[in-house]
Amino acid sequence: MNIEIPEFTNPFRPGAGHMPPYLAGRQQEESEFRKLLKQDVILKNLILTGLRGVGKTVLLQTFKPIAIQERWLWVGTDLSESTSVSEDILAVRLLTDLSVVTSSIVIAVQDKSPVGFTPETKQVQHTLNFPALFDLYQSVPGLVADKLKAVLEFCWQQISKQNAKGVIFAYDEAQNLSDYAIKDQFPLSLLLDVFQSIQRKNIPFMLVLTGLPTLFPKLVAARTYSERMFHVLFLDKLSEKDSRDAVLKPIQDTRCPVTFEESTVKRICGNSGGYPYFIQFMGREIYDVWIQKLATGQKPTAPFAEIIKKLDADFFSGRWARATDRQRELLSVIAQLENSDSEFTVQEIVSLSKKSKQHRLFSSSHVNQMLASLSDVGLIYKNRHGKYSFAVPLLGQFILRQIEQNL
Repeated sequence: MNIEIPEFTNPFRPGAGHMPPYLAGRQQEESEFRKLLKQDVILKNLILTGLRGVGKTVLLQTFKPIAIQERWLWVGTDLSESTSVSEDILAVRLLTDLSVVTSSIVIAVQDKSPVGFTPETKQVQHTLNFPALFDLYQSVPGLVADKLKAVLEFCWQQISKQNAKGVIFAYDEAQNLSDYAIKDQFPLSLLLDVFQSIQRKNIPFMLVLTGLPTLFPKLVAARTYSERMFHVLFLDKLSEKDSRDAVLKPIQDTRCPVTFEESTVKRICGNSGGYPYFIQFMGREIYDVWIQKLATGQKPTAPFAEIIKKLDADFFSGRWARATDRQRELLSVIAQLENSDSEFTVQEIVSLSKKSKQHRLFSSSHVNQMLASLSDVGLIYKNRHGKYSFAVPLLGQFILRQIEQNL
């Protein structure tokens, strides 16, 4: 028996950086951002950091209209590894982004054109588009930093006439920025030096960076004063209440034909660990299944085992494939630590490996080397206290499922 179901688009959106129908549990972070917008002199920039799937990109998107409402201009993009190739490429990135808000500004410049044998001076109007900014950049003598500072200072002289409070340079995936001493290229240090310099001149250009937990240690390693430049907001998993809101609010629309039973809501919250991406993923899968069952007159059920298998394939397997067989052995030891979901030390790993009958013994030096390699492929990160954590949420539980399958 087929039953006609009212049309209602699945409200859950588990894509990378997709705005959920309801943003749960980030009121404190929004409040902190609003405080930074009230700075007349930029003493603090902002870093949004956390594991993948906690909603950094989404939160960054919600900050943009807030900033615009407070008369800030907003520029920025995702930072790829290619942005870090050289200082010149980073400079072009900044000028390209800034030109989005300056291209509507028209300025008058003196143009000396020879008429016959007598030079004639006249005013010519130019827009501050990218070619104009890049020409100015190239005309300034000195290093890349000198050129960038000069262009940014000139742009602020023009922007300040537009009743703007300042400009926010917002960059996602900022952990991709690096310095390359071997190539004598320091784009990450350049970014920090330039913004520290112009902010000391009371130019309200603010950096808002998002990235994995490796971001802030990398900034501090590049320039120790980075600790004083940034206010760091670490996005953690949602509380139980906020997780419930993230599940229930999207389906509370009166047109929505689906309602989740309390047991289903609890299992989504539990299996997702409170991570927004996993909530969206499970919500979407369960919604689709329930719609199909309702349409055929069946009692809707939530196939969690199948959904977790799909999550393993879609989210975890690609990351797991980056590790070598020996690295997987180490990760399997880590996953069996009682504190694998929080922080762990080299000594704890070595100690457990001595008791393990499934793997060869790991020495301290070997563990240190392998953790560094796993950090490079984005599976592990080292915090400022010398302890380590999984860089992927719920990775330990995924690994335990792999161990169970192979027994």
